[in-house]
Amino acid sequence: MPSKDQIAEAPEVIKLSGSPREIGLKHGRDLAPKIHRQIKVYEAMFQQTSKLSWANVRSIAKEYSSTIQRLTPDLHVEMAAIAEGADVDLLDIVALNCRSEIALGLFSDGCTSMGWKKEGGEVLLAQNWDWTRRVKENLVMMSIEQTGKPKIWMVTEAGIVGKIGFNSSSVGTTLNAIRARPTDATKLPIHVALRLCLEAETSATAISKIESLGGLASSAHILLADPTGPISLELSPKGDAHIAPNDKGIVCHTNHFLKNGYVDEPPWLSGSPIRLTRIQQLTDELASSGKKVDAELLRKRVFSDGFNAPQAICCEEDPTRAIETRSSTLFNIVMRFVREEKPSAEVVWGRPGSGEEGGVLKMPW
Repeated sequence: MPSKDQIAEAPEVIKLSGSPREIGLKHGRDLAPKIHRQIKVYEAMFQQTSKLSWANVRSIAKEYSSTIQRLTPDLHVEMAAIAEGADVDLLDIVALNCRSEIALGLFSDGCTSMGWKKEGGEVLLAQNWDWTRRVKENLVMMSIEQTGKPKIWMVTEAGIVGKIGFNSSSVGTTLNAIRARPTDATKLPIHVALRLCLEAETSATAISKIESLGGLASSAHILLADPTGPISLELSPKGDAHIAPNDKGIVCHTNHFLKNGYVDEPPWLSGSPIRLTRIQQLTDELASSGKKVDAELLRKRVFSDGFNAPQAICCEEDPTRAIETRSSTLFNIVMRFVREEKPSAEVVWGRPGSGEEGGVLKMPW
């Protein structure tokens, strides 16, 4: 991995291991300043998007805390230890992990994701993660090592237990926000579900785990992949829909459901359908080009694309939006899974192709 002085705004790298309490305590202690900043960021954002004070947010988080304790007790212990280590309230950490659910889907983060099973069996899983620049300084590259479970490497927000990444069994996750109603506080928050996926040995077992626990509390899209290929999961409290890759092995997604009609999903990001059509077009062109497609080519030909800016695949801030909810691409990740080979990923910190990004970060470390 390049040194910090080689990477613009280099992310902090943190290695966690041990019991749920040990993992949580180190997370909280080492990332305490970032966690405190995250609470301030989301306090302002909840007020802007939902007119909720942080006291209101904590009150709503109580119900989700009970659900997490009931469905995933080890992760509840981990969250409690994060709170102890960072010297904040448990409900502050629960709120960070349930931010999408508590805000009823009113956050406007974008994100464009793609999974591709190529001829020969190589699987690529990639995403531009779009969100407010105010959280960028609080993002970390985290590894988690637990007895009896695959080792996890992910990019996450400080205080949040599951996000975007992969594990030593070559199971990977990306996330697209979906704005839809209703929510159901008796079900799994999306970031908890992402952690469960990253603890799974295969995509199939990840899906089974989520289903066995009753599904998701809010609507979201997880693009899941392992060496068998990618699968698009359109998840909601009312029911799920799965989308298989097309005849070229490719599946793409942005921020609206394509098949899941179980929930009320009014249009909210006008650029989402445009981005979806664009990434489908660009990946189709690559698939037909005969070129060797790797992480570098995907960044150059797909994930740096500025068509329909500011709501492009490579997202720019929209100055007409409130500063609390302005999004831009904060990082790009391209993961690679091949049977009988160790999983790997490349991360570019910043908007790919913009000149603002630094060198290429490698995962695992």
